[in-house]
Amino acid sequence: MKRRLTVLALALCLVLGLAACGGNNADGKVITVGATPAPHAEILEVAKEVLAEQGYTLEITEFDDYQMPNDSVEEGELDANYFQHITYMNQYNADNGYHLVSVGAIHYEPFGLYAGKTASIEALADGAQIAIPNDATNGGRALLLLEQEGLITLKEGAGITATVTDIVDNPKNLEIVELEARLLPDSLKDVDLAVINGNYAIDAGLKIADALAIESAEGEAATAYANVLTVKEGHENDEGIQALLAALKSDEVKTFIEETYDGAVVPLF
Repeated sequence: MKRRLTVLALALCLVLGLAACGGNNADGKVITVGATPAPHAEILEVAKEVLAEQGYTLEITEFDDYQMPNDSVEEGELDANYFQHITYMNQYNADNGYHLVSVGAIHYEPFGLYAGKTASIEALADGAQIAIPNDATNGGRALLLLEQEGLITLKEGAGITATVTDIVDNPKNLEIVELEARLLPDSLKDVDLAVINGNYAIDAGLKIADALAIESAEGEAATAYANVLTVKEGHENDEGIQALLAALKSDEVKTFIEETYDGAVVPLF
């Protein structure tokens, strides 16, 4: 009797084990990826259709912040993420001791300077408030755009790591208000102008064509701020990750980007 119970128990464990390994996970055909809603999750939905034709299932988890998608990949909760530019990823690694790597550059989102309480750059009053992202890489990028438009002058060589302490000339005595990037669209009603990340601008219904100024694509921005597919180091060549990269660089995705975002998202392939 005891032997029979043991055999039955082993058989049950075997069945449960097979069930747990069943479905797409059995052959590594499920890919989990984190993204911010627009444009990244929207682009991934197109890639999802491309992957489905190859037998892959793409599971997309949306986040509304810039920390959790990286934490989830580093901790192995997600296979990849697609929401950030390469400079932010590198800075996040440095700040947190993480091991995130880019698998490939997908697109570039020009930063825009948008009107709030003041309708134009020329109408800015002395002491006007301009909101910018408060994280290191995007903050420097925003300051470079303000310098591009002649509103401030930065210390020579400050580059993409510039901070407000690097402002050496501020003829209009502008007040630079540093806010979390996702809060910038809602801040427009309270400040004169705001420099807003492309994904949050899109999500808020702002059009790059309506921006008072945009980053020059001829500068370092297009490479320094290329949005990348990110994984934890060591997984760059995983079959599913390479399939996802190929799907994101497919003709279907390129056409979708060009027809959907009116220049707010620029494919880099």
